[in-house]
Amino acid sequence: MVCWLWKAAGVDTEIHLRTTHSCVMELDKMDENDWKYHGEGNKSLVVSHVQHARVLRLLKYSTEDAENSHKTTEQAFHHIQNIVDYSQNVMKPLLGEKFVHNGEAVKLPLDFVRQLSLKVQQERPESRCDKVMDTLSGCALCLPNLTQLSCCCCCREHRPPLCIEIKPKCGFLPSSTHVTKDIKSKVCRFCMHQHFKIANGKWKRLSRYCPLDLFSGNKQRMCLAIKHLMEEPQNNFNIFKGGECIYSCNDDADVLQDLDDLAQHLRPYFLPSGSLISRPQPSKVVLNELIQVIVSALLSSWDCPRSGQPRKTHLSEGRVTCEASLLPRDLLRNGNHGLPKDCVLDKILGTQMLDSLDIEGLNPLFKRVEQYLQKFPKERSRLQIDGPYNQSFLEKVQNCPAEDDGSVEYAVGKVHQYRVAMTAKDCSIMVAIATCGEDDGLDQSVEIQPAKPRFNYSVSILDLDPKPYESVSHQSRLDSKIVNHYLRRTQPNNLEELANQSLFLGRDRDGEDCTLVFHPV
Repeated sequence: MVCWLWKAAGVDTEIHLRTTHSCVMELDKMDENDWKYHGEGNKSLVVSHVQHARVLRLLKYSTEDAENSHKTTEQAFHHIQNIVDYSQNVMKPLLGEKFVHNGEAVKLPLDFVRQLSLKVQQERPESRCDKVMDTLSGCALCLPNLTQLSCCCCCREHRPPLCIEIKPKCGFLPSSTHVTKDIKSKVCRFCMHQHFKIANGKWKRLSRYCPLDLFSGNKQRMCLAIKHLMEEPQNNFNIFKGGECIYSCNDDADVLQDLDDLAQHLRPYFLPSGSLISRPQPSKVVLNELIQVIVSALLSSWDCPRSGQPRKTHLSEGRVTCEASLLPRDLLRNGNHGLPKDCVLDKILGTQMLDSLDIEGLNPLFKRVEQYLQKFPKERSRLQIDGPYNQSFLEKVQNCPAEDDGSVEYAVGKVHQYRVAMTAKDCSIMVAIATCGEDDGLDQSVEIQPAKPRFNYSVSILDLDPKPYESVSHQSRLDSKIVNHYLRRTQPNNLEELANQSLFLGRDRDGEDCTLVFHPV
């Protein structure tokens, strides 16, 4: 069975903006009971409105030093406004107007914030409670709720929209001459980082997901990449239904049971009432249908020529496969088709590749800037080390010379490029889909088969905060730790233990044996 999709382009953007701007108008009517816990990351907590398609993102601070680390109202508002400016003036031009919603900085009533903090505390995961919500500044970022597809109505069966959140991570291998460890040009950062996180207790099981498979443009590799994210979501894969999270990371869960439960949620979307298929379909079939829809949305391009054949981007120089990937060797060798120009993955990958020197090549330039600022601290403002994130900052990123002329301006340009690339490596993609009724308008250029499920969809990018200038030195140390740990871990005498860590994934859902092959490096 094939699922047909078409774009909800343009309309949803206007609705999102109207929703966002309404935050300011209703501040005097804020009631904590109108909001519910939505999720959180390392630096912020998100609540969503129970009726309207919008969310509030509030800052968090460590419980160990909450009093000292809290920002004043002015500092917090400036911090959030920087996020808005960076998203609007830097990331939106690079990633595309159609994908980025920058939101708005707002000041909330302090009593509302305090009551909201008490309300959501009991819903927070225990692993996240080492930090507390900012209840002193009253500042927040108001954004559209991208788990909702506001522009289209649900079909007559009243099925709520689905939204799939994916953190794709870095989609290329470094080809910089500054790289000193050959393994970095063979195994991607995500796959190496998995071993480091397991060793440090972050996760209990290795993920089989490899970003290079998702960014390959090959539908078979991309489908397998999404399948591997489903099997081991960690913090990189979530599914929402009507704005409620129905599938996410659960390190102690029975993975197969969770996938069966997910399939139960999905069956009405892919086997609607009136379907000619009367017998229950296996979970594997239903999940594969969702995977096909996700891949189609990720490959969708708003820049197709009149011939209808999407233009493909050129593949990067050097390797485009990861030696740690467990996919068949022949599929890896022949499975790079390139991404359609201007699809969401193409825009993200192009921005990630602003990191052209790798952290090893960037670190000496960072030190050059540091030494310059020690001599001339007032130059920090001119070089826009801490912003403002405006057109001038974007020009520094886009117009950095290709060759090092020894100047501090070149070094700053490369540091800014690296920071932007790191934002793109840590962003999230939101794919919102909703089933269509029979009377919904269609794009006349798309052939629709009435017997197939049909969907409207939108694709957005979020989590586009600026990475701190000071984080460069931390990234340099972390890179060294990850690579050295991976080299020790993948010695031949450790391979049997690695196989055991992923053994539960070595059996297909229908009980068919499959083989996991580990390649020593």
